[in-house]
Amino acid sequence: MHKNDPQRRQARDERERLSPGLIGFLVGLAIALLWVLFGFWRLLFILALSTVGYYIGVRYFRDRDAIKKLIDKIFPPGMFR
Repeated sequence: MHKNDPQRRQARDERERLSPGLIGFLVGLAIALLWVLFGFWRLLFILALSTVGYYIGVRYFRDRDAIKKLIDKIFPPGMFR
């Protein structure tokens, strides 16, 4: 793929349209709705699980062996494989 590929340029332009203020507003709105719907403690639980999922997702897509090492720390090798 070429550096100035039209699809890449279009994706970059779409990301630039989302201003930090708009992103902050959307995140705040989502947190407020979760708080109203589920209450404070359930909101914290959902945010904690989301943070763990984000962290694992970033580690997995950056380095596929890292998630295998993490699973091997939690479950001894050979236990389930």
